[in-house]
Amino acid sequence: MTETIRKNKHVSLTYTITDDDGTILESSDIPIQYIHGRKNQIIEKIENALEGHSTGEIVHVKLTPKEGFGSRQPELIFTDDIENVPPQFRTVGAEVEFQNDHGENKVFRVIEIDDRKVTVDGNHPFAGLHITYNITINEVRDATPNELKKGVATMKALH
Repeated sequence: MTETIRKNKHVSLTYTITDDDGTILESSDIPIQYIHGRKNQIIEKIENALEGHSTGEIVHVKLTPKEGFGSRQPELIFTDDIENVPPQFRTVGAEVEFQNDHGENKVFRVIEIDDRKVTVDGNHPFAGLHITYNITINEVRDATPNELKKGVATMKALH
């Protein structure tokens, strides 16, 4: 009997994220595993869309910026003289973590180096985009008692 995704089921999935033009923005061939209906890192709209689906199915979930990674916030983009930036952060794509006065951490990525200036962006790379998660369900099974107790999915032991 084919298992369907519902509360307390262990789910394993892979995905790609595409933009409105169908361009692949991100792809994960390494399975993500979670316990359905429990506290987890899965976006709520995605978890709801997976409910009732089975192993082998592909589910497409469209997200607005509000449902996904938020709107772009111009106040999270800063430019400074390259001399004020440590050498290890003078590469496009480099990431630096800053902490505000409230102890909250935020990762900023170097997005541009031009005319002796470095620009960093604290927005998520997908902020402001309408995106689609294209999810392949690899496995659905009963969560083990230990997984339910801990609330965390684990990989099955290989024999």
